[in-house]
Amino acid sequence: MSKSDPPPSYEESREQQHGNYPFPPYGYPAQPGVYTGPGQPGIHPQAGLWQGPGYYPSAMPSMMPSFITPGIFSCNLRDAEGISATGVWDSMSVRHAFIRKVYLILAVQLFITSSIIAVFTFVEPVRLFVVQNPAIYWASFPVYLVTYLMLVCCEGPRRRHPWNLILLFIFTLTLSYMTGTISSYFDTKAVFLALGITAIVCIIVTIFCFQTKVDFTSCTGLLCALCVVLLVIGIITSIVLSFQYVPWLHMLYGACGAIVFTLFLAYHTQLLIGNRENTISPEEYVFGALSLYVDIVQIFIFLLHITGSSSE
Repeated sequence: MSKSDPPPSYEESREQQHGNYPFPPYGYPAQPGVYTGPGQPGIHPQAGLWQGPGYYPSAMPSMMPSFITPGIFSCNLRDAEGISATGVWDSMSVRHAFIRKVYLILAVQLFITSSIIAVFTFVEPVRLFVVQNPAIYWASFPVYLVTYLMLVCCEGPRRRHPWNLILLFIFTLTLSYMTGTISSYFDTKAVFLALGITAIVCIIVTIFCFQTKVDFTSCTGLLCALCVVLLVIGIITSIVLSFQYVPWLHMLYGACGAIVFTLFLAYHTQLLIGNRENTISPEEYVFGALSLYVDIVQIFIFLLHITGSSSE
């Protein structure tokens, strides 16, 4: 971790903020309503606004910027004037703590999902019950959709502790049940193969995103176009498969979905790093974990379509 750059000197900051205009140093008569320094006459600012000589209070953000829109769009945490290396968004300690929190939550989510998939795959009575009662799967879908929209679209529930963690836990259980239900229709070898490939892909993508200089966060237009293409392929596949099962078409759809969500995984991973064009706020640890979790689960489901079709 590199040390933060020292603040500018008094002369440098005076030239940056006021140009050639005179700036009253300590000892000059204070203007009404202006705080010129400790021990000098004038009005003292509110707590937390004094930044020392040479700092203009309005240059500091009054509140943390929020994540503007859900999905693949994000906000740039640097304002129009720019924030120095000592700002909260450029603090390496804050960003590292944020990344650790996100991946800790993600690990718990993946553990819950893997456990439910294992139960639905190996325990035969549970597997038969899930297959024979698809109504539970469809009943869990509205819960999944409502909790997902609340966490993605509503900033209040997403940032308010502990409601954000409660909603995330409900969402994780619901999506885990749906994923386990889908896995129960496939062979055990296909499920294990999909799990292994998903783990390898996620590890490689994560390491690549932390090391590469390629900025995936600037490719929002490309990702939107790929989503439209994937949606069209999915509609065509569902129509064709409803009349006749075509294995290669099923595998093609699975491959396209796995590639698209692998790119989404790279995109959301770089949003966490904080040194790209677009980043997310350190307050959005729930959104960060949610995005990575959905990407990984979708990669697993699409790979399961490939391995399941090949095993048949």
